[in-house]
Amino acid sequence: MTDRPRIFGIAGWKNSGKTGLAVRLVEEFTRRGFRISTIKHAHHDFDIDKVGADSFRHRQAGAHEVAIVSGTRFAIMHELRGAPEPSFEEILNRIAPCDLVLIEGYKREPVPKIEARRLEAAKREPLSFSDPWIKAIAADHPVPGADLPVFDLDDTMAIADFIIALTGLPRRA
Repeated sequence: MTDRPRIFGIAGWKNSGKTGLAVRLVEEFTRRGFRISTIKHAHHDFDIDKVGADSFRHRQAGAHEVAIVSGTRFAIMHELRGAPEPSFEEILNRIAPCDLVLIEGYKREPVPKIEARRLEAAKREPLSFSDPWIKAIAADHPVPGADLPVFDLDDTMAIADFIIALTGLPRRA
């Protein structure tokens, strides 16, 4: 592992298949022996805590950060309390060492990424026309005239191979 992990993003409109592709890629890279972390950007308020849980009550009482720790996992929730959303770099700096960080969302960040496209997406306007960081397209339909490599949205192994080649990850398994 290097000091700064390799980064690769998945961009696309709502319902374009980003999450499904991210999950399949995490499974594939993990199967190949890589240590993967993910960062997902949400454009809306979200909560990972349950109303009434002790940690929820701590946050509601005004705690700045709440750490939940068990023998299986830990999570740290940080309340912004009106502060600005942290930058992509600030979040990246909090990630533990790994081989690759897969980013879902953050479609405007200057990181190499693949554009996910589905016919059922909220919008169909291609992102690749205006984003030089998009290096390939993964679609559930033909993409005639594309200037970038085009993958079937479900061809996880080929997409993983492409990401390995593009990011310089050492081949495994």
